[in-house]
Amino acid sequence: MKCAMAAFTLGDLERRISARAQASAEASYTRGLIDKGIAHSAKKLGEEAVEVVVAAVAQDRERVIAEAADLLYHLLVVLHMRGISLAEVEAALAERTRQSGLDEKAARKGG
Repeated sequence: MKCAMAAFTLGDLERRISARAQASAEASYTRGLIDKGIAHSAKKLGEEAVEVVVAAVAQDRERVIAEAADLLYHLLVVLHMRGISLAEVEAALAERTRQSGLDEKAARKGG
């Protein structure tokens, strides 16, 4: 199944979240999440992660796509709330590519 590539990027989403964070909670779901605090937003992130897992186990491709989109959105909201940019996460990923995944994981565990 061929899918048309969207021009929308995670960077675009990050910028949209930043802009919507400035709106009122009545006009912006993002602002409402932020106003409810980090614990609420982190819980929503966890719920979305579980929904991705459930959809993946059920082998429901379209549901995985939809839930993954929700997961990425909520992750970027939490990052925004913690003052962490997507570029910082990308830099951490880039650093990890300098060694194998197995070596990187072993180094994080202390050996």
